[in-house]
Amino acid sequence: MGFVHFITELLRDPRAAIASWIAMGVAPTLGFIFLIVFIETGVVFFPFLPGDSLLFAAGVFAAPDATTGKVALPLMALLPVVWLAPIIGDQCNFLIGHFFGRRIIASGKVKAMTPERIEKTEKMIEKWGPLAVFLGRFFPFIRTFMPFISGISGMRWARFTPFSILGGLCWSSLFTFLGYFFGNIPAVQQHFELVIVLILVVSLVPTIVGLLKAKFGKKRPAAHAAAGAGSATSADANSDANAR
Repeated sequence: MGFVHFITELLRDPRAAIASWIAMGVAPTLGFIFLIVFIETGVVFFPFLPGDSLLFAAGVFAAPDATTGKVALPLMALLPVVWLAPIIGDQCNFLIGHFFGRRIIASGKVKAMTPERIEKTEKMIEKWGPLAVFLGRFFPFIRTFMPFISGISGMRWARFTPFSILGGLCWSSLFTFLGYFFGNIPAVQQHFELVIVLILVVSLVPTIVGLLKAKFGKKRPAAHAAAGAGSATSADANSDANAR
């Protein structure tokens, strides 16, 4: 229950979670941030962890306070942590997929890994190749499944790694610096929870749209095929009638 409560509080208010960690010291705070980002990226069972919002909140604490000028979390200490966590996590997840991926999928233990999400990830890899590893980094759930599916698909480690490193650096830097430069704006501070929700929504929109396309895109061709078959049958019937 303690772990569930920890994750629930983190999802609900990452700023308050980081504030409680800072009370324990900078080193534990950096350790927790590394652990959460690493687990979201590197362990296929935890795709729901709030990587985007956690990085944004961490960036807020790395910025100088608007009134005192003090810094709660040194930026130069934070950046190596948020850079290394997704890169190492991707490597771990790739190896898990390569050696154990088929058995994990067959077990059905990863409930979040639905057939639609697996299909979407595989289609990204088929369309973009290793570039999909970079692009997938910016989509929740997909960024957890991408290295895992890449390992299953037989993508070579030498092709996977450069795009994984580039994606990890760009993603972590983007959200950390968004928090650093914009998190202390009064309007953002007053509506911080709403900003976090908006970050989650914007991050999830491409994934939701892709899933809807995958779901309804299959029905339309089937409907067209059925309509075409019906038209063909009607045409054949009319031809037979005319022949008679």
